[in-house]
Amino acid sequence: MTMISRRHLLCGGAAVSILAALSPLSVRAQGADPAAAQIEGFYDALTAMMKSGGTAKSRYDKLKSAVDKVFDLPAMTATAVGPRWTGLSAAEQKGLVEAFGRMTVANYAKNFDSFHGEKFTVEPQSIARGADHFVKSSMASPGQAPIAFNYRMHQVDGDWKVTDVYLAGNISQMAQKRSDFAATLSQGGAQGLTKSINVLTDRMLG
Repeated sequence: MTMISRRHLLCGGAAVSILAALSPLSVRAQGADPAAAQIEGFYDALTAMMKSGGTAKSRYDKLKSAVDKVFDLPAMTATAVGPRWTGLSAAEQKGLVEAFGRMTVANYAKNFDSFHGEKFTVEPQSIARGADHFVKSSMASPGQAPIAFNYRMHQVDGDWKVTDVYLAGNISQMAQKRSDFAATLSQGGAQGLTKSINVLTDRMLG
């Protein structure tokens, strides 16, 4: 898989700056940093998946538990859906979270399909801003410039979980997803969006 498609995995047309969140006024966490450790663990699982090769479905199965552990899929889905989220029924929200989770894992399984010496680097200390922490990291591939990723995280039952991923430091995946989902949600409602996401995921898994 080319680096261009890997860039597109988390890249969107809408840039949401988090420079304020990473300003000198932020307080760096001290000692062992559980937020950074979560991202390191995810990258370990992602690298193992890449090295395993196989089909998109087999890679999906290998990575799913790591995504469930590290990503706050309900919060990410709510952000991607936007203000209409609170007006949805519990069943509609559940269906969307499940579809969004499948799509998230499938995106990684499809785009990170093999290993060619990629190296993931995580800064050991996250940057705290209010209740959120930001973890800075990068992916380097032989012969190509590193790609920077920032992870926005918050605590869920004592564990740090991802709520957004920023490519090149300021391109929000959730902002892009909200843009992508808007028309389908407006025309087909929650059921239409759930169906659309699942169809896309099925195609990715081939």
